[in-house]
Amino acid sequence: MAKRTKYSAEFKREAVELVKRSDVSTSQVARELGIDGNMLSRWRREHERDHSTAFQGQGSPRDEEVAELRRELARVRKERDFLKDAAAFFAKESK
Repeated sequence: MAKRTKYSAEFKREAVELVKRSDVSTSQVARELGIDGNMLSRWRREHERDHSTAFQGQGSPRDEEVAELRRELARVRKERDFLKDAAAFFAKESK
């Protein structure tokens, strides 16, 4: 499964402005930027609906914090398990 690419709000705004200012089609601009034409069209519609709230993202800061804490917890558990296995190995070797 391919990893989903995330684009910054600034990139999205600039891409939409490029479509508005150029004489080329949306799909041509999308090809030049290396993105899907449907995605650029969706960005354009979202920007036209409401300039101020366009491209704010779906998550909240709290969701991001929870995700970061979960990643840190997983890392700490791996370290703990490694140290536990290492202690058991060296205890076995010293007998």
